Amino acid sequence: MTIPQAIALFIAALLGGALNSVAGGGSFIAFPALVFTGVPDINANATNTIALWPGSVASVGAYRRELSASGRLVWLGGISMVGGVLGAVLLLRTPPATFRALIPFLLLLAVLLFTFGGTLTSRLRAALARRSRAAAAPLPAPARAATTDEHVAAVVAVMGEPPAMNPPPAAEPLSWSTIAGVSLAMLVIATYGGYFGGGIGIMILATLAVVGMENIHAMNALKTFLQTCINGVAVVTFIIGGAVWWPQALVMIGGAIIGGYGGAYSAQRLPPRLVRRFVIVVGFAMTAYFFARQLILAPA
Repeated sequence: MTIPQAIALFIAALLGGALNSVAGGGSFIAFPALVFTGVPDINANATNTIALWPGSVASVGAYRRELSASGRLVWLGGISMVGGVLGAVLLLRTPPATFRALIPFLLLLAVLLFTFGGTLTSRLRAALARRSRAAAAPLPAPARAATTDEHVAAVVAVMGEPPAMNPPPAAEPLSWSTIAGVSLAMLVIATYGGYFGGGIGIMILATLAVVGMENIHAMNALKTFLQTCINGVAVVTFIIGGAVWWPQALVMIGGAIIGGYGGAYSAQRLPPRLVRRFVIVVGFAMTAYFFARQLILAPA
């Protein structure tokens, strides 16, 4: 690694860490930077995971209070770790030429999820909310019930209101079918996350919306926790597998930490929509480049 390459990787990690702390999408910059500086594709993916992971660990610490509101779903962390290991092992066993051919499609999936995932998640939550309200709406009462209600109202008028009943629990227990479905979905998402990881945040949020979570802060906290579990076990797997290029990783870890802190500090001063547009433009540009590399620049 030359000095100019080290400077380029530090700046890429700095910007990637800042973007992750504000809007996400830091891998659209950090991963291509590693490839541009000569790191093989699989090693670049592993090194990028390690470089950006400390920032997500710090975010979990900041979400301690919100995580307490989603404690009934923290068990998904165990499934996330299993999937993360599976995905990381699958990456290490993928032939380099195969992964090289998959990169453009993986990047395209990630940038499409980043671009449209928020809208899809919002519509899904709205649909689930409408279904929940419809299920909770009282059924029309028959004529005899109406007469009985009139008698009850008369008794209440004379004797006063009955004692208030205890409020219903805050959250209904999940059915076994729901637990099985969510577990399977999380296993698939985590496996993809350990393999590549772009866009898994949107996938996790959509899954949590299906479960019935509505507090966006609690959802973001649990999403960050699950992402950290996935990337954490992937990091260990990549280290054991010898896939990490440590000089590049150490340079980028420093840049990502500084960028993450600076991004969190300046997040209140930057319009989120402007940041998202920047990430989307960069994401599509990197996707186009890797498609061109595969279809045009690759040797026949």
